[in-house]
Amino acid sequence: MDSKQRDPFELASAFQARAGIHFSNQSLILRALTHRSSINELPFLNGDNERLEFLGDAVIGLVAAEFLYQRFPEKREGSLTAMRAYLVRKETLARFARELALGDYLLMGRGEIDSGGRGRDSTLSSAFEAVLGALYLDQGMEAAEAFLLPFFRPELARLQTDQLTKDAKSRLQEWSQAALKATPTYVTISATGPDHDRVFTIEVRIDGKTYGAGTGKSKQLAAQAAAQDALSKANAGKQ
Repeated sequence: MDSKQRDPFELASAFQARAGIHFSNQSLILRALTHRSSINELPFLNGDNERLEFLGDAVIGLVAAEFLYQRFPEKREGSLTAMRAYLVRKETLARFARELALGDYLLMGRGEIDSGGRGRDSTLSSAFEAVLGALYLDQGMEAAEAFLLPFFRPELARLQTDQLTKDAKSRLQEWSQAALKATPTYVTISATGPDHDRVFTIEVRIDGKTYGAGTGKSKQLAAQAAAQDALSKANAGKQ
């Protein structure tokens, strides 16, 4: 499908039929589908989707937070934050966009199309956010939630499987970047014992603060123990 060969309003109408939604204000969905690369080639368009992307990001984050809060009443803030980060990350939103074939309906410049823009994760996730921002403005939070939840529900099994298979360092990094906007660092505090039987002690620090410590027969094992210690404390609300 080539959006340059089709009327933009026809394209917007086709996307709404595919997604099972209908906008009262058609200019909102048209803008949500407008990539910035198309503005110079389609000068009658009055703006791209970047402002709607900003709004949609907030809408998706709120719906995800409430969904997880209601679904997992036993989980602590740290676990919920990491799960929300999974649901709203670029790769997840791009997967949702592909389920709708959203890339096929975007108004894009020829150069962007030729460089693979229709399949790029960053472009697809941004467009999905823009659609949600537009839907929120057109019909409110209830409609945005009704649209999103069918995408979120199947992700729970994938999310929980991924969390089980990830090591402690990976899970701690996801949590710290989502909750604290910082990346953990690992500092070797001591190494004791003879060369053939060393025991390492490592602290994990985030933004200069120590969040956990661990020991092990190798630095890698000690770092994993430190990360698990930090996760346990975060989940228990001790940090």
